[in-house]
Amino acid sequence: MQELTPAPAADDDLTDLYIQPGHLLRRAHQIAASIFHDELGHMITPVQYAILRTLREHPGIDQVSLAGLVAMDTSTAASVATRLEERGLLDRNIDPANRRQRALYLTEQGRMLLENAGGGINRLHDRLFAGFTPLEEAQFMGLLRKLVHLNNLQSRAPFAPPKEKTANAD
Repeated sequence: MQELTPAPAADDDLTDLYIQPGHLLRRAHQIAASIFHDELGHMITPVQYAILRTLREHPGIDQVSLAGLVAMDTSTAASVATRLEERGLLDRNIDPANRRQRALYLTEQGRMLLENAGGGINRLHDRLFAGFTPLEEAQFMGLLRKLVHLNNLQSRAPFAPPKEKTANAD
């Protein structure tokens, strides 16, 4: 009968990059980014895609809230939004309720880009999970979401849901 409990790691094993989670996560990111580029690089970057997808779900959100939802620093989110505006994919309008903030909206061109990206996103998914059974994919994704959730506050730019807007009592 085969032993189910792993043996303690030898000192030499601790130096093996391919048992270190940080290295494997970096490699997984490299692979995912490479496949994204293969499928969609002619259209958009992964960060731009995340911003446009978030705006589709949260039209009119401000740049700070957008940064929190995409889990990136606010200055990077603002510069990416500026580039997307220059490409005609989103509009940044001064928020009349708070003139220091900009409300962001997808343009028709931005909506069309997301629609056209759907096939590439599906191929990306299929390529990443080729060789996985449906159960393995579900387990992997569940554990990956758990890892991200449990370590969210360790990030330099943690996920932050938008704050609820309170109605003014006039």
